[in-house]
Amino acid sequence: MPAPASSVTVATRSQRPSSAELLAEFERSWGGRSDLWVFGYASLIWRPEFDAAEHRSALVYGWHQSLRMRSTVNRGTPERPGLVFALLRGGACQGAVYRIPRARVRQELQRLWLREMPNGVYDPRWVRARTPKGVVPALASKDGMLANLREDLEQAAAFKEAARAAATHRAYGSDWAIYCEWCGSCGLASIPAHP
Repeated sequence: MPAPASSVTVATRSQRPSSAELLAEFERSWGGRSDLWVFGYASLIWRPEFDAAEHRSALVYGWHQSLRMRSTVNRGTPERPGLVFALLRGGACQGAVYRIPRARVRQELQRLWLREMPNGVYDPRWVRARTPKGVVPALASKDGMLANLREDLEQAAAFKEAARAAATHRAYGSDWAIYCEWCGSCGLASIPAHP
């Protein structure tokens, strides 16, 4: 299910792998054994900026596109970032795949990375793209920061649930009683009436 419209995030460079680290990791996973298919779901459809030998319409299940990521790259300002498409879990995404011949992958990947991965916000990911000529494994860039945000929210929910546990209440109750006793022995109110 898509996140609510207010769910947007801004990446900080210190929280993410560098663009060069992401490229090196992706190149290792590709391995140089075959042509590379790239899945485009937004501006890569109408402005790929790399040379492809072939392109096809494609559908990817398990992911959907959504204007949920703030950006100052090519739009907006630091004070008022623009929104760009992010590839998020759930649903399906219609787009296009582009085939880059194996001999040109490293060169074209550099161009693609400069455009799509300038600040390490996106995570490269393999997806199964369904095309009119069959399924191809393709590189897609999904929003890694939103994925991390969801993990943080799940952890916060777990902390919230733990705070409701009986043992937590007993511990806080005991600490509160000790604090109130100390305040009384010092002639202080445990909760001030005025800040």
